Parts: sequence; C-alpha cells; structure tokens
Amino acid sequence: MNLTTSQPPFTPENLEQQLLREHALLRGHFRLSSGLHSDTYVQCARFLRRPELAAPAAAELARQLRAAGFAPDLVVGPAMGGVVMGYELARQLEVPGIFTERDENGQMSLRRGFTIEPGQQIIIAEDVVTTGKSTNEVARLLTELGGKVLAVASLIDRTGGNAALNFPNFALLPVTAATYAPDDCPLCRAGVPVVKPGSRPEKAFS
Repeated sequence: MNLTTSQPPFTPENLEQQLLREHALLRGHFRLSSGLHSDTYVQCARFLRRPELAAPAAAELARQLRAAGFAPDLVVGPAMGGVVMGYELARQLEVPGIFTERDENGQMSLRRGFTIEPGQQIIIAEDVVTTGKSTNEVARLLTELGGKVLAVASLIDRTGGNAALNFPNFALLPVTAATYAPDDCPLCRAGVPVVKPGSRPEKAFS
C-alpha cells in the first residue's frame, strides 16, 4: 500500500477533521502539564499512531520545505513527541533522522551514539509547538554541537504565531487555544469538569 496516496489530498481542513476523528485534537476543559487550564488539548500521538495519516502529513511538510528552498542533511525530532514525526519527515526528505532526549539532569542531549557533523543542515521536527521553549532548547544544543538549524516543521502550531524562534516555523495547522490560571478560569467558574490528559504523572501538578 502506498501510504501517501491512501488519504484525500492534503488541506488544513482535512487534517483538522482527521485530528478530531482520532481524538488527537480535543475541545473542552483541560489541565495542562504546566498547571494552566485550557479549552483545547492536543495529543498528536493518537494521530501519528496511524501510518496512513502520518505519511501524507509528513509528505506535505517535506513539500513545503523543498518549495522554500531547504535541503537538509538531517532531521532531529525531540523525544518523545518528535520521534515519530521526525522519522517520517526524514523518510520523506530521504535523509537520516535522529532524536534528542533528556539526560539524568533533565537536559536535552544526544544519546544512543547520535552525533552532529560540523556544518550539518538540520530540520527540527515536532508534533506540536506549544511555546517554542523546548524547540529552542534543541536548537541551542544542535548549534553548540556544530549544526545549523534551518527550520522547525510540525503538525500543529499552538503558539498563535507567537513562538520566539530564530528560524522559520512550518506548521500544517495553526490551533488557537485559550489558557487560564487555575484561580481565574472561566470554565471552572462555569462548573465545567476539568480533565487531566497527557502522559505526565499526577505529581507533576502538585
């Protein structure tokens, strides 16, 4: 089966409907890992578990990157969210794909024998860019190791265009999400039950 042709032609509207169907894009009342409350939650892993969905999305990102004149040597996807996206984007761009992960001190690092060659041209692959903080952390690491970050490519940009990135930001779908302090949340005042999704343990919110 050709995974890139098993779905309708890419449009942001089609992607949004796929995300909703896969429960990868949720609307409601959520407590985020930061402790803030939001009316929107994104869990791209539920979308990326489906190769027939992930492949066309990565193919569109690859098309946009090529159209913008980018010819990377390497794709780097930060663990965990960027691992699958990074692998599939690397496959579409026909370059190697590796990933960063946090060390025992919580610092982003390259492990498992992965290295960066001096001057290597790199695309950072993310599932969702929420604030840009972790993306910039990865970019600093890659730059310190001698690489050159060309751009970040993601399924979703949740920043509202406010990510403070020093390189181009390619995203297939912008998602506007309101966030509130827990003691000033209109959803709480309205009595809407709060849900804690995601992968972090409950103690992360204490």
